[in-house]
Amino acid sequence: MKRSADKKKVLVITYYWPPSGGITVLRCLKIVKYLRDFGWEPVVYTAENAHYPSLDPSNLRDIPEGLEVIRGRIWEPYALYKKFTGQAREANVNNVFYTSEEEQGAAHRLAVWIRSNFFIPDARARWIRPSVRRLMQYLKEHPVDALFSDGPPHTNTRIATLIKQKTGIPWLADFQDPWTQVDYYQLLRLMPWADRKHHRLEQEAFAAADKITIVSPTWREELMALGAQNVSVIPWGFDPDDFPPTPVRPPASFSLAHIGIMGYDRNPRQLFRALARLKTNYPALDQELELRFAGQIDHSVRASLEEAGLAPHLHFLGTVPREEALQLARESAVLLLLINQQPNAQGRIPGKAFEYLAARRPILSLGPPHADVSRMIEEVCAGRGIAYEAEDALYRQLEEWYLQYRAGRLQAPLDTSIEQYSIRNLTRRMAGFLDEIAVHADA
Repeated sequence: MKRSADKKKVLVITYYWPPSGGITVLRCLKIVKYLRDFGWEPVVYTAENAHYPSLDPSNLRDIPEGLEVIRGRIWEPYALYKKFTGQAREANVNNVFYTSEEEQGAAHRLAVWIRSNFFIPDARARWIRPSVRRLMQYLKEHPVDALFSDGPPHTNTRIATLIKQKTGIPWLADFQDPWTQVDYYQLLRLMPWADRKHHRLEQEAFAAADKITIVSPTWREELMALGAQNVSVIPWGFDPDDFPPTPVRPPASFSLAHIGIMGYDRNPRQLFRALARLKTNYPALDQELELRFAGQIDHSVRASLEEAGLAPHLHFLGTVPREEALQLARESAVLLLLINQQPNAQGRIPGKAFEYLAARRPILSLGPPHADVSRMIEEVCAGRGIAYEAEDALYRQLEEWYLQYRAGRLQAPLDTSIEQYSIRNLTRRMAGFLDEIAVHADA
């Protein structure tokens, strides 16, 4: 399926695409935005009627003019799940693994068992076969030079695996999260045969992919330990277009902001206790402290806030548009980056970490000691990484920043070294990998 035209084409397979909101959509969207700068014309295949957790029309502006987008209809089980568990039609149920078991009943547990064992690799699994049929027909008339997929959902990965097996088109498999080592995998109620199927499909993807990229060094090593080859790290990143070069103003309050899901495994109890101690030792903080949380919050987090006496300081914003989230980051005194307390946390570098960098505010990351994200933040002098349980260390760091705030010296971190995380620069590297696998296919 060689092409004679000079322009190289890549078929991008992604479930998340505008008008989807949230962070997950941005990886493919931003890469597609810049691929043309490096000699690749993307063609996007995505879902026609997807059940996205949130919508954000502002993402539409990043779609390149004249981009070809192919949409395939998808059936997802979320409507049945909500009806089965008695939830409202508009309820957001895509993130059920980030809520604690105490919040869920027997109907939820049964639904998770069904999803775990009969929707493999994920809830979009019924999209695989029709997508392969649709794309095989498309490729007969519109050949491309490479495939690019982004997972999870690893339904994307499976579609690309089958297309590669049938056509031999060079394939770059991108991983935002691992497959069988993702943090919620252990929460799936898998029967032994279902667990074996996950691992078999994962190994088929490793064998078929010509190139694999993943977002952190630790996860790269873990993938290679499972048998993946030719794996490179392409982290998330930030788009400079989203951060106009306006002066960074001093924060109006000692505000700590968190953007995104604050699930039961991201409950910063010791941080809240450290803040309560700080209030006791510095009474003026009672009038200056704000906790600005945008996204979903587990009930256990609210309980910890109540226990620490911090509930009056909470400004819960719910799910907000992306532009509002970025503005919140730029205006806050300290940005909280809470890493899932799960076995794969050492390698988790969330996408919002890079947007925090671009916001040029001090970052406080909670997670394992010497985690990849802590090293990254500290290398560019953007903040500190501290263990969840290290209450004294958390207190000392908060005290240092609070005293700087009172003195008007709470400085934004220098951003001279963060240009390496510009999505345009990262896309340059991704395009280089596409060049490599396309050249090898032609050889």
